[in-house]
Amino acid sequence: MKYDFTSFIDRRGRDSIAIDFAPEKPKKGFDVIPMWVADMNFPTVPTIQEAIIERAKHPMFGYFKPSKIYFDSIIKWQKIRNGVSELTAEHIGYENGVLGCVVSAINAFSAPGDCVLLHSPTYIGFTSSLENNGRKIIHSDLVLDKDGIWRMNYEDMEYKLKKYKIHVAIFCSPHNPCGRVWEREEIKRAMEIYKRNNCIVISDEIWSDIILYNNKHIPTQSISEDAHNRTIALYAPSKTFNLAGLIGSYHIIYNKYLRDRIESQSSKSHYNEINVLSIHALIGAYKPEGYEWVDELCKVLEENVDYACNHIIKNYKGVKFSKPQGTYMLYLDYEHWCKDHNMSLEQLYKSGTDVGVMWQDGRPFNRPYAIRLNLALPKSKLIEAFERLDKYVFNETANIRY
Repeated sequence: MKYDFTSFIDRRGRDSIAIDFAPEKPKKGFDVIPMWVADMNFPTVPTIQEAIIERAKHPMFGYFKPSKIYFDSIIKWQKIRNGVSELTAEHIGYENGVLGCVVSAINAFSAPGDCVLLHSPTYIGFTSSLENNGRKIIHSDLVLDKDGIWRMNYEDMEYKLKKYKIHVAIFCSPHNPCGRVWEREEIKRAMEIYKRNNCIVISDEIWSDIILYNNKHIPTQSISEDAHNRTIALYAPSKTFNLAGLIGSYHIIYNKYLRDRIESQSSKSHYNEINVLSIHALIGAYKPEGYEWVDELCKVLEENVDYACNHIIKNYKGVKFSKPQGTYMLYLDYEHWCKDHNMSLEQLYKSGTDVGVMWQDGRPFNRPYAIRLNLALPKSKLIEAFERLDKYVFNETANIRY
């Protein structure tokens, strides 16, 4: 491969949440293998650093606005990656983060005490953002079909939109934490339900570049003319290129009324003032090298997903999962395994973190026996993590030997 996906970069002492602020400390003799928070353990594409350094050479960092190249870079990226042809600069707005725009949207189109519809399992950032702003969360559970594929329950969505008089919904595409890449017909049916119930849709598409196994991301706004005008779509290079520490997302909103309301809300708190270096990071990310880097990244992630899924099927009887079609997260259901081994989810989680496998408690995503596993790390470290799990966690005699 042209780019480096095999080096494990030492992030200790670099203010990394994944390492320096991990939720648990491993026992003596074990280092941290970060597999929890959703950032990657790969060095980013070099053109990002080059763009930031080049801008930083200029000694002035006063007030500014994004240049034409910023908008042109997004327009080109969306056209090549997602087939979007009608996008112009006026439809694009800078956001300091996807969740910031989520909050702007719910404040623009709902009031404290109102209900908002989300699919469950639910990304914990949505949960905290809505609860902190006084909204009531109504879940519509995703269901696993006979082939182990997550599906929307359309009847349940329609029922709850009507029962709770909901007019704002958050749609996650691809879905986090389930890794589902929705098909066109699925999105179309969901958008028809939202239309019938006069529901504004906030579509989080931050994972849209990380698509695996020849699946295809379908922009929610591309489904129909109504979806085009009903949807607030959110994107970012931060998830794709591992730039969360630089902030920097963007919205695409075609409907002027929706756009004006969002921009009015975000301007009130001044949270959305633009970071000059994040602007240039996006420009660096969306250069031709960035397209190549993402394609290589997805191949690496496919190998990691294959390895993890095959290892679990072979060695961890009773652990259930749906193989992700996108993202780099694996959402695991340990209910049967825990009950068969008379162990709580908390005990299982702690037995992993004790040996440095820093996986994520999946219960806050709204499943009682879940763990979320980040697979975006060099394969050598992934293998090492599973070796530790084999020896110290899932081995029948682990509690005796360890």
